[in-house]
Amino acid sequence: MSKLEINDLQVSVETEDGPKQILKGVTLTINDGETHAIMGPNGSGKSTLAYSIAGHPKYTITGGTVTLDGEDVLAMSVDERARAGLFLAMQYPVEVPGVSVANFLRTAKTAIDGEAPKLRTWVKDVNTALENLDLDASFSGRSVNEGFSGGEKKRHEIAQLELLDPKVAILDETDSGLDIDALRIVSEGVNRFRSQEGKGVLLITHYTRILRYITPDHVHVFVDGRIAEQGGPELADQLEAEGYDKYTKTATV
Repeated sequence: MSKLEINDLQVSVETEDGPKQILKGVTLTINDGETHAIMGPNGSGKSTLAYSIAGHPKYTITGGTVTLDGEDVLAMSVDERARAGLFLAMQYPVEVPGVSVANFLRTAKTAIDGEAPKLRTWVKDVNTALENLDLDASFSGRSVNEGFSGGEKKRHEIAQLELLDPKVAILDETDSGLDIDALRIVSEGVNRFRSQEGKGVLLITHYTRILRYITPDHVHVFVDGRIAEQGGPELADQLEAEGYDKYTKTATV
């Protein structure tokens, strides 16, 4: 079982002109077995929400709470949040030259579980995860994200998701830069994860195309650091047809 509860979350960042508030009171609960999609225009605070939950030092929490199964997430260090069951797939995964995918994955798994996985079964698990994402076994020997295509970076993120097996996956624009084949493969990986018992997904996206493969239970429209509208999958279809204009105009009034 898992439950991520975000209550009246307020977040600011430092700018040349002083602190700027980005999130202005976000309340959202992701229950066990639920997939939530967050959509909205650029600059609305979607990625800020993801990185704030994960513990990025750039963002300052000025109010509100975040709990995972009743535990105070905001009181945890970044690695403690990962061990508690949070996972973040970044929009722009960073390169780690000189560190192989195999070593990176095993180190991450060891840090999460508190002990190293048994080598024989681990190699099999890694190869299976890579195969599921249409990545050759030789991919393990490459340096993390160095020279990877956009599709390879995102598929590697989903391989991490499968192997680290968190409670809640936060996916920040996982569909960014993917062609139609990579989008399908990545979506299938997310669907495998969320089909397991006790999993939650927070999917951040600009577009509805990934929602044709991953059907959300709830859709939230982000505008100006707040949730402006909520609904079911039909809300995503409405946004595709009408855009965000009626929400952004209301926010600026």
